[in-house]
Amino acid sequence: MDTVYSHYAWLIPIFPLGAFLILAAAGRGMRTAGIVTAMAASLASFLLSMLVLVERLDGRAAEYNASYDWIATRGFQLTIGFDVTNLTAVMLAMVSLISFLVCMYSAGYMKNDERITVFYAYISLFTFSMLGLVLADNLLMLYMFWELVGVCSFLLIGFWYAKPAAKAAAKKAFLVTRVGDVGLLIAVLMLFWYMPEHELSFSAIQNVFNEGQSGLIAQGITTVIALLIFAGAAGKSGQFPLHVWLPDAMEGPTPISALIHAATMVAAGVFLIARTYSIFEASAAAMETVAIIGAFTALFAASIALVQKDLKRILAYSAISQLGFMMLALGAGSLTGGIFHLLTHAFFQALLFLGAGSVIHAVHTRNIHEMGGLGRRMRVTAFTFAIGALALAGIPPLSGFWSKDAILAAVLDKGHPLLFAAGLAASLLTAMYMSRLFILVFGGKSGAQPGSRKSLESPLIMTVPLIILAVPAALLGLVELPWEGWGRLGSWLLGSGYSPQHDSGAEVMIMSTAVAALGLYIGWLVYGKGMISRSAAAARLPWLVNLLDNKYYIDELYHYCIVRPVLGLGTLLVLIDRYVVGGAVRLAGGLAMLAGRAGTRMQNGQVQTYGLLAVAGLVVLIVAVAGRRFW
Repeated sequence: MDTVYSHYAWLIPIFPLGAFLILAAAGRGMRTAGIVTAMAASLASFLLSMLVLVERLDGRAAEYNASYDWIATRGFQLTIGFDVTNLTAVMLAMVSLISFLVCMYSAGYMKNDERITVFYAYISLFTFSMLGLVLADNLLMLYMFWELVGVCSFLLIGFWYAKPAAKAAAKKAFLVTRVGDVGLLIAVLMLFWYMPEHELSFSAIQNVFNEGQSGLIAQGITTVIALLIFAGAAGKSGQFPLHVWLPDAMEGPTPISALIHAATMVAAGVFLIARTYSIFEASAAAMETVAIIGAFTALFAASIALVQKDLKRILAYSAISQLGFMMLALGAGSLTGGIFHLLTHAFFQALLFLGAGSVIHAVHTRNIHEMGGLGRRMRVTAFTFAIGALALAGIPPLSGFWSKDAILAAVLDKGHPLLFAAGLAASLLTAMYMSRLFILVFGGKSGAQPGSRKSLESPLIMTVPLIILAVPAALLGLVELPWEGWGRLGSWLLGSGYSPQHDSGAEVMIMSTAVAALGLYIGWLVYGKGMISRSAAAARLPWLVNLLDNKYYIDELYHYCIVRPVLGLGTLLVLIDRYVVGGAVRLAGGLAMLAGRAGTRMQNGQVQTYGLLAVAGLVVLIVAVAGRRFW
């Protein structure tokens, strides 16, 4: 089937780029017009993305590619272009929709900020970068947008640069993600070196690494390339041990937490692996590594979220945990499960962050112990937040249940009982901390201090995005159900030969539902009914609670094992530069100055002095020549 709108897909990132250029040129004075410009650009991107997506929904539309020569020499040529596939089409729609809703929400959340025009300029630049990353048809072009996305993240995390915590968080995010990005850069260079004709397009990579052709590149080299790509994905997607930047990134404005650190940028790592999945499939070691790190990250982050007090940090660790589930799916061989959870997570996690922003906007605190009773005064926020929380916890029939069930079923079918158990344990902890969060924030009595400002529901421009996001958070799971003839995301993404059924589907469904319900029930017993003391765990296992509260001391470990040695090395190099290199330079300069001063005294204009020096020189010459017989 011929495509029409796919030919114009290159315009999708151009709209926000144009908005960025206009806002950057206009400066701070373009407040209302700047908001309208950014919203109009993101809406235009979304509408065109939906046209592209609808065109491909029947599954018969051919993949469209348009590329152009960029750099050409005798040995090779590099091209730039864009790919429109089923995967990129659904990603374009998701990114542009959430970007539009965040722009709408920010008009209320950021209305009193004097730099709101700059804020919308940064959002537009990020949206352009993310959409360009999705559309890129080769790995080098994706890498360029990948780095631009990182720059935008740095700018937006540190948007309130007057706050020391925001500046420190921006620098931390930039440096930690650079560690993974170096791995990705090396992978790009290795692929350029080993690929036939230095081809870096995703179609060529898929052809080379498909079964029967992967022998063109040695197995060991394939594994190294895959692991380096995963390093880049781990940095962006907050996988252990490169997760430490994501919780600190919550110092940025809350709409940015929803856009970048929940729905889009952090999912770029998952998208990267999906685009290069044939490389991972060619290496069993790489697949196993991805699965193990994903399962560990899911359980690790969920355990930390259990005891956190900061509303946004709890959601940040929940995002890390869910990204671990996506990596677990990809490592277990379930590309559909990973992408399915990416899509459902984008909507319910964005909903949760925007709901958290609505709460913070009302009560002016992020400490959940200073909240309470907000459900009666913020009904829309509470209702939509409940949908997102239940979807995250995996309660049927909401979207998160179906995508998490697909992941767990795929892991069990692949024969990974330990990873399956880790996934179930992470699901239990997820339900527990979301139950704790919701009850402490929206249930019970108010935890506000006497005389504090009464909280009110957020304005319509902030609650409408919550309502819109609640719809896919509840219903998106219907696109992929574990029964024949129900849902067709997998077959749409991977072809007609895909079957969504799993041998262990019913058992996993029962277990995941029971675990999620148990987690919610435990949370209700502790924080709702009070039948279990909140301090029971702290009293019996104080070391464990302290360990979780301090996030396993990973930041402190990095500080003492990496930061301090690097600072010490830097201090040593400064001392060497100052006293050894600089001392040698100063010594040479001093000797030159002394020689110059001596010469100045000799050149005094007196004939007697010149005659004396001539005689002295003659004597020295005679001694040197005539005295050789005695030496």
